[in-house]
Amino acid sequence: MISRKIHAGSCRSWLFRVYLRQELCCFSSVPPQPVPPLAQTLQSYLKALEPLLPPEEISHTRRMVQEFGRTGGLGPQLQERLEKRARHTKNWISPWWVQWAYLESRLPLPVHSNPAISLPRRDYNGWRSQLVFASKLIAAVLDFKATISTGQLPVENMRGKPLCMELYPLLFSSCRIPGPKHDYIAHHGRARRSPTHITVVRNYQFFQLEVYNSDGSRMTESQIHGQLLRIRSQSWKTDKEPMGILTSEHRHTWGQAYNRLLRDKLNKESVGLIESGLFVLCLDSPVMRISDEKYASRKAAQVLHGGGTFSNSGNRWFDKTLQFVVGEDGSWGLLYEQATAEGPPIATLLHHILDYCEKPDPKRAPLVPLPMPKKLYFHIDREIKRDIEHAKQNLDILINDLDVNVFNFKKFGKDLPKQHKLSPNSFIQVALQLAYYRVHNEVCAACGIVSQRMFRGGRTEYVRSPTNQTLKFILAFDDPSLSREAKVQLFREAADAYSALANQALEGHGIESHLLGLKLQAIEEGLSIPKIFMDTAYGLATHWKLRTGQVPANTDSVMCFGPLVPDGYAICYNPQADHVHFSITAFNCCEETNAETLAVTLKDTLCELQELLQPTM
Repeated sequence: MISRKIHAGSCRSWLFRVYLRQELCCFSSVPPQPVPPLAQTLQSYLKALEPLLPPEEISHTRRMVQEFGRTGGLGPQLQERLEKRARHTKNWISPWWVQWAYLESRLPLPVHSNPAISLPRRDYNGWRSQLVFASKLIAAVLDFKATISTGQLPVENMRGKPLCMELYPLLFSSCRIPGPKHDYIAHHGRARRSPTHITVVRNYQFFQLEVYNSDGSRMTESQIHGQLLRIRSQSWKTDKEPMGILTSEHRHTWGQAYNRLLRDKLNKESVGLIESGLFVLCLDSPVMRISDEKYASRKAAQVLHGGGTFSNSGNRWFDKTLQFVVGEDGSWGLLYEQATAEGPPIATLLHHILDYCEKPDPKRAPLVPLPMPKKLYFHIDREIKRDIEHAKQNLDILINDLDVNVFNFKKFGKDLPKQHKLSPNSFIQVALQLAYYRVHNEVCAACGIVSQRMFRGGRTEYVRSPTNQTLKFILAFDDPSLSREAKVQLFREAADAYSALANQALEGHGIESHLLGLKLQAIEEGLSIPKIFMDTAYGLATHWKLRTGQVPANTDSVMCFGPLVPDGYAICYNPQADHVHFSITAFNCCEETNAETLAVTLKDTLCELQELLQPTM
């Protein structure tokens, strides 16, 4: 891969050569991702099943796992091939993970896949201030892109070790393209002539906005502001046919509509400009304000899916890697597509934006006339019109089915667990399992996410819970016969057990990627899927009723996405020093789950855990 880039570098720009040097430097300092030992993974897998299954089912699965892992069995053969794959590829699991977790999924991108981040409301109200802030935001993102292009973005570190930085250049000018069986990613940023425009969408109308001057310099905020005013003057009325809604469809359905759409030359050109743009800016109408209490939830939902076809959902192109949402009422945030982007790089980008927004515009606008932003037109025939109508109906059904509950827990933040020498993340994970148990009278398979960027080309790994220690603590917590000291000790053991699993995953020894790799290796070789993956225990263990995610940001932001399974929840949390932001989502179609019930129970549980550690009596 790298040799091909070097060959092509002779005819590319100086900026591309700087990026290449940075990428080579980054790769040389980051080790390859290890393949964990097979016996270790199988043992960890069985241990992870213990809190979820009765003993007789565990015995059945243990026999199956032992058969798979025995010397000369299928497990060691697949392990050997994985180790060979690791020696001959940049990363043995990441391409498979991206393909399996994202590109092969046929579910719609809004709610099911693309995470949204909602940020604190800006202190303004009205379209004039909206465009001023949007201009600042665009300038901030272009400034961040320049730090990547010129090699000035510092290599990040975790625990004193450098992280792989390869995702950063891919954030811009990239887009997911729908296909019949799987999607693929188009990266336009590495072309000989890199794109110099962004896409602005307002009232369901798309515009190509050039953001660089003819001499290659970035436009100033006042130049961008003038262009946004021109876009506003061209988009007074809402477009009757919201083209962006098509990207919210089931991926197979959208793939068919995409092919129909691109048969027309005008449509192909317009879609191509959206896909190749650096990013999308969505200028939204105000979020419907019912009450202050529900505003945070409504605001997060607005960023996540646009609020419905009668609101701002037509102001999205869900396939785009980066979409920034700026509302007339001061609401704002971003939406990203996970096949190319993930949490930590997005958090770094957000941090840069927030820092930049505190500074005055450093440049005076040159007195140069600018070309009019180009409105993108579409030829909509009867078939495309029908596709749009179906997409509108399906998206509204999905949006109405999703319950979003966002709240700020203000009793304490990450300082409390730290005072008691507990990991804040592990503290919250145990609290989530306890709250879930109190609502549903059972524990469930839950996945947290850790980064694998300590390795070359690394992406993410799941951390599985509950552990035996968590179950023991949950069963003991409401037992009046146990002393407070005994409960504190059990709580500590539960939190420490989760921390140990998270550390194991950070070191490249998580079990989920390894099990997936073994399964996909068998499929690639044309073998039958191994029995351990057809076992009901594996199905139960990967039916993630709790999808969790910690926002790695020092800002009061809230991340939000939908559950992984119909009868599950998705819970994101952002622990700050003295408070924690939470978002909980669940589907209304499931009678067993209720986001508000879990939210109320979680608040009570957190208060009781505080009382356990710091008794007031």
